[in-house]
Amino acid sequence: MSHAMTHIPSLSSLHSRFNLTLPATHPTMPWRGGAQAAVLIPLVNRPEPTLLLTQRALHLRHHPGQIAFPGGRAEAQDRSPICTALREAQEETGLPPANAEIWGCLPALSTVSGYQVTPVVALIEPPFTLSADHNEVAGIFEIPLAALMNPHHYQALRFWRKHKLHTIYAISVQKKFIWGATAAIMRNLMLQIA
Repeated sequence: MSHAMTHIPSLSSLHSRFNLTLPATHPTMPWRGGAQAAVLIPLVNRPEPTLLLTQRALHLRHHPGQIAFPGGRAEAQDRSPICTALREAQEETGLPPANAEIWGCLPALSTVSGYQVTPVVALIEPPFTLSADHNEVAGIFEIPLAALMNPHHYQALRFWRKHKLHTIYAISVQKKFIWGATAAIMRNLMLQIA
């Protein structure tokens, strides 16, 4: 499969293409409780824009070694998906919340494991210093955003689980195999940008 990169405009010009919404933070909102999670989609503003990703630690019980956006389960103090995504990104990568300019949220994604994951899109301005929490993250890296912009690079994989047909997406970028919720979020981001 060819992975020729597609040229994309600068991130600042992409901002106008996003019809993203900021979630309400009213205390009675359904964000609290249930299997809620959020991930940060860190768009790094470089001459050729990149996405910041992590590789989960190999000793983790769930999804060891998988490529993922920084993020995780909502905690009691989190008032919104944005709070969860920023907190988790700082815990996992050392990225200070002040370095993230929030653009908004993509639609929440239901995972096979029962989570509602809200992707929070943020512009990250270099320079920044990262430090992986090795209890959760084996590594931190960036991939070119342009490599994700061709819809033909994504594979749809279908499988049955608990008498229900599921579809998951996968993509291979720079010798890294990305699948599941992370690939689905990347695909949704690509559709939003395209």
